[in-house]
Amino acid sequence: MKIITHSVRNNILFFLFLFSLQSCSTIFNLPANGEKSTLGEVTNLTSELKQIPPPKEKIVVGVYKFRDQTGQYKPSEMGNNWSTAVPQGTTTILIKALEDSKWFIPIERENIANLLNERQIIRSTRQEYSKESDKNVQTLPPLLFAGVLLEGGIISYDSNVMTGGIGARYFGIGGSTQYRQDRITVYLRAVSTLNGEILKTVYVSKNILSTGVSGNFFKYIDTERLLESEVGFTQNEPIQLAVTEAIEKAVKTLIIEGVQNDIWGNAVDKKDPAVNHLISTYTAENELNNQRLLGNKVKNSIRKAISVSASVESQQINGDYKNAENKLGSKIGISMALNDNFSLEASINNIKIKNTAVLNRNFVGPELNLQYMFFPQFKFTPFVYAGVGALFSEYKPFYKANLGGGIDYIISDNFSTRLYYQYDYGFRDKLDGLVSGKQNDNIMRIGLGLNYYFGNK
Repeated sequence: MKIITHSVRNNILFFLFLFSLQSCSTIFNLPANGEKSTLGEVTNLTSELKQIPPPKEKIVVGVYKFRDQTGQYKPSEMGNNWSTAVPQGTTTILIKALEDSKWFIPIERENIANLLNERQIIRSTRQEYSKESDKNVQTLPPLLFAGVLLEGGIISYDSNVMTGGIGARYFGIGGSTQYRQDRITVYLRAVSTLNGEILKTVYVSKNILSTGVSGNFFKYIDTERLLESEVGFTQNEPIQLAVTEAIEKAVKTLIIEGVQNDIWGNAVDKKDPAVNHLISTYTAENELNNQRLLGNKVKNSIRKAISVSASVESQQINGDYKNAENKLGSKIGISMALNDNFSLEASINNIKIKNTAVLNRNFVGPELNLQYMFFPQFKFTPFVYAGVGALFSEYKPFYKANLGGGIDYIISDNFSTRLYYQYDYGFRDKLDGLVSGKQNDNIMRIGLGLNYYFGNK
């Protein structure tokens, strides 16, 4: 009977494992069959490139070569990898971007020898097979010549510019996430064929993000019987799309800066509202870019000096009664920056504490905290704070010390969201109305809030 029980249990676990794999395949949309060929994806810059106001007359440009100049191979943790890190057909990508902009007429120069050979074959064939009496043999038209040559290439590929991750495990259940950021750099320059003058040089960088998420579970079902399950997936931004986006950005930048510096002559009217809007948008982007540093970081704090906040909290008392319950409370405050890292925050708190069938009280009170933000130049930064406060109800005031920390993330120019944990330590043991034991009453709070920033940076 025992053998049958183990067999049945093993079969059940086996089928549950298969079902979990099928469920995960559905959840994560894992490919199970071959896919049909599709048209190539477009990038975020493709639509912007196509929306640039067209010129009065297109500019004939030649591109001899625009290739990988880094010699960089794909990074590998398993020894040498002789595959190149970036595509080798970037000349073709640049020509496609020039066509999409509707500003240029690209002419064939990368394989000019093939073109000249084919034209020579056409001439020879016509001369050989034309009749002697036919003196009106059609001649080939002349080739277009370029007024501007476009030169440059991918001059840098930096791997592992930024890496990181986070994970946790509790009672055999765990999960983790990791990310890696690479970076490519593209230079593009316009050269006049009249005198060889370099008319303009632009420089564009693009970050390439790779992320991975995994989860695992293991548990001892019986003596010497271990159940273990694991699921995960990774997502890598295609290098080809990253290179395409960087080249398209370089073409757009070359067009706009050429209009600003009158390189393209009277190709467009600067008084045109659409052209004015394009230039003003680029100018604002360029001013912001002048303050930007590596890793989505700027020279000056992007958070403004004053902020107001509102938060919702899960609160639980750690007092003298058992069976404490989580209650929802709230917090509103105002903060003023003292410098880039330190700020002073004053807030009003609504605290609710409850123990099953014993205690249910509401408190309102002020807090004053000094906050330290670790990386104010980043959109995403951890912070810590400490201070003092008081809680008031129908009983005597309850004074406490505050200690907390969390993470803050900028979601727009004026708004950020934050997740934090706060520990309130009472100066006396009577928050719940009972004095017992050696430890004073305290409260644990987990909050999710929204900040509105205004004033100067």
